[in-house]
Amino acid sequence: MTTSTSTSTTTTRPPAGTGTPASRRSSEVDNRAAYASFGLAYLLGHGAAAASHGDTPLLRLPEWLPMALLGAGLVTGIVLATAAALRAQRGAPAPDILSGKLLGTAWIAAFTALAIAITGLTSVFDAPELESVLWPAGSGIIVGLLYLAEGAVRRNVLHYGLGIWLALTSAAVLSLEAPGLYWSLAAAGGGAYALATVLEARRLRSFEGPAHT
Repeated sequence: MTTSTSTSTTTTRPPAGTGTPASRRSSEVDNRAAYASFGLAYLLGHGAAAASHGDTPLLRLPEWLPMALLGAGLVTGIVLATAAALRAQRGAPAPDILSGKLLGTAWIAAFTALAIAITGLTSVFDAPELESVLWPAGSGIIVGLLYLAEGAVRRNVLHYGLGIWLALTSAAVLSLEAPGLYWSLAAAGGGAYALATVLEARRLRSFEGPAHT
């Protein structure tokens, strides 16, 4: 009498909370487009402001143009950052989705608070010219602090480090006069975003693993 023994093959699954490289990468926010947009906002917006200020300005530009370039770049960057965050949240656990929504709301609340503060300060001191200083420096501080929060929640060291740099440099330039303030913001902010865009591509590649069959 022959006894046949069936052999079953078991598949070892990773422990709970441990994802494959592909699944980890799918939950990562790709910040490259947002970084590039914010970088252009700094270079074009602050660069235009720097070139059009001073005793001997390099360019004769309308006063509204530098602020418009900065604002357009910041708005575009926020939209791109929000779209990237929403893509990364597809299929994510409910707590991660909630964190993303709260961070998105924080952007709206922070810039609304900044607008109210600047409007109040310029009105109380009857100095509307302060807007050309407070908006560039204030927006840099706000973006930096928001990056700090996002980097901590998402455990993204690059994002966190960029936030520290933006917050500190944006606060430091308040001790400078135009056009030095704008040149400093364009160089420090635009340069940091350019470097972050390159490093972000490297960071995302680090989540790529060998093909699994």
